Amino acid sequence: MHLDVQDLRNFYYRSALGRAAQASLRRRMIEIWPEAKGQTVAGFGFAVPLLRPYLADARRVIALMPGPQGVMPWPADKANVSVLTEETLWPIETGHVDKLIVLHGLETSERAYDLLEEAWRVLGPGGKALFIVPNRAGIWSRRDRTPFGFGRPYSAGQLETQLRKHQFLPERHLGALYQFPSAKRVWMKSAKMFERVGRTMPGMVAGGAFMVEASKLVYPPKGKVSRVKARRQTVPQGVTAPIAGRL
Repeated sequence: MHLDVQDLRNFYYRSALGRAAQASLRRRMIEIWPEAKGQTVAGFGFAVPLLRPYLADARRVIALMPGPQGVMPWPADKANVSVLTEETLWPIETGHVDKLIVLHGLETSERAYDLLEEAWRVLGPGGKALFIVPNRAGIWSRRDRTPFGFGRPYSAGQLETQLRKHQFLPERHLGALYQFPSAKRVWMKSAKMFERVGRTMPGMVAGGAFMVEASKLVYPPKGKVSRVKARRQTVPQGVTAPIAGRL
């Protein structure tokens, strides 16, 4: 079940812990996607905290928010780019997205299979997707005071397996949210230290969340492909060939 958009907005934009989480996720995302000049960038779920860096240079930015979650206008200081959509029927033409960010969309979906099919559909050739999910072994998934404590948490292996089943090729893993999920002053003061140390760890040793970058796979035809020459058209003797464009 998806979280309510008001709760997500209050966490990321009106709480100190949420703003710290936003900074951690965005910092890690920028490491692998530093820019998106001239590209179409889409986010599904509640990905708006991560979309702002691409507003200036991207050809188009779209924030897709599922119906059960609700929608809010975003960004506040520019023309609205958010849209309320069916969870598995996005108003985007096939193959038109270059970068896709899924945050608070996969782990809370009751139709994860169809959701991944839709994500694959909208990505263009060479398109990349960034799936961000709660770490099953992390502390954040055990505290329901944050959005990462809801839905189905994943291990790295579980997420990879699910992505491969839907023709995605996992390429890079990153961890985020190494700080303790508490707004108490003692933990907030040490947050930067935990994040700095966490970023030096391997991607498989994630913190409160996994970030998996995956590319879209388009499989070639199976089996041996043979070329068949088209037969040359012959006209019986005494019959003139038809004139192109006439019935």
